[in-house]
Amino acid sequence: MSNKSTNWYGVNLASERLGAQAIYASDDFFAPKERMLQDHDAVFIEGKYDEHGKWMDGWESRRKRTEGYDYCIVKLGVSGRINVLDIDTRHFTGNYPPAALIQACYAEGEISDETVWVDITETVSLEGDKQHLVDVQSQQVFTHVKLTIYPDGGVARLRVYGQPNIDWQSFKHATNIDLLALEHGGRAIEANDEHYGCIQNLNLPGKGLNMGDGWETRRRREPGNDWVIMALGHAGEIHSIVVDTAYFKGNFPDACSIQYANIEGLPDTSLAAQSIYWQELLPKQSLKADYEHCFNEEIAAVGKVTHIRLNIFPDGGVSRIRLLGKPIFS
Repeated sequence: MSNKSTNWYGVNLASERLGAQAIYASDDFFAPKERMLQDHDAVFIEGKYDEHGKWMDGWESRRKRTEGYDYCIVKLGVSGRINVLDIDTRHFTGNYPPAALIQACYAEGEISDETVWVDITETVSLEGDKQHLVDVQSQQVFTHVKLTIYPDGGVARLRVYGQPNIDWQSFKHATNIDLLALEHGGRAIEANDEHYGCIQNLNLPGKGLNMGDGWETRRRREPGNDWVIMALGHAGEIHSIVVDTAYFKGNFPDACSIQYANIEGLPDTSLAAQSIYWQELLPKQSLKADYEHCFNEEIAAVGKVTHIRLNIFPDGGVSRIRLLGKPIFS
């Protein structure tokens, strides 16, 4: 996942881990289109070459010697409304495109020549070795985006931040859905510390890949404990909680607890101060190293939950958290 950020723009709908795919590129001679969707930040490896030339961590087309431009079509991991685009040219210095345009469409089937694309940005001027954050005003739901670069060059990462479009009525009778899952619109809002690991990793799909693929705080040298606030994708009743400390062996928290809230319409910026007084969903529980902890009987019967605060004592790392239950529609 992308490294720590002080702003939250939504779920990265173009995340490889979420199932996004680069399905077509007009040219990817120097670097394959699939690299552009990788969740980790782009890297530069001095002296690394492949059969086509310098190895670059992103999508890169060859130098164009005719009229025209290059483009890449991306199928989003889940459909959704788009808030912000990140066109990242990091490590591309003499080979970045001077400009780009992003279009989007809603297509239930395959993309074809009949597909109608909508401009969701104006033509954006790009610089080398830089992240370009572009606001999107459209309220439409999209399934695909098309990145056009003028005329050629390389883009390290394309991230498409927004809200997943979830048909919650289709889950009306579900009783064991992960209401906190990224693919269901769950999101991490704020933590007191993200020194080693990003809170946005906590509800990623699947098991953690390594110790860097979770949330980890610095070593606490003062009284207190660390915490993170998260919002469920949909309000629901929780009957099972999974706290996974995979790969955290000498740095797992000694214990955890979870508080909850049932709130609607409040800004995210107001939650940290309020969360101190939220009621208990899961009393303090001892944790083990590199272990998937499942809590059931320990959970308080509190009814409707919209937000949680995960407390870890005193510090350390957590790979994943899951909140299993049923959505509530009233």
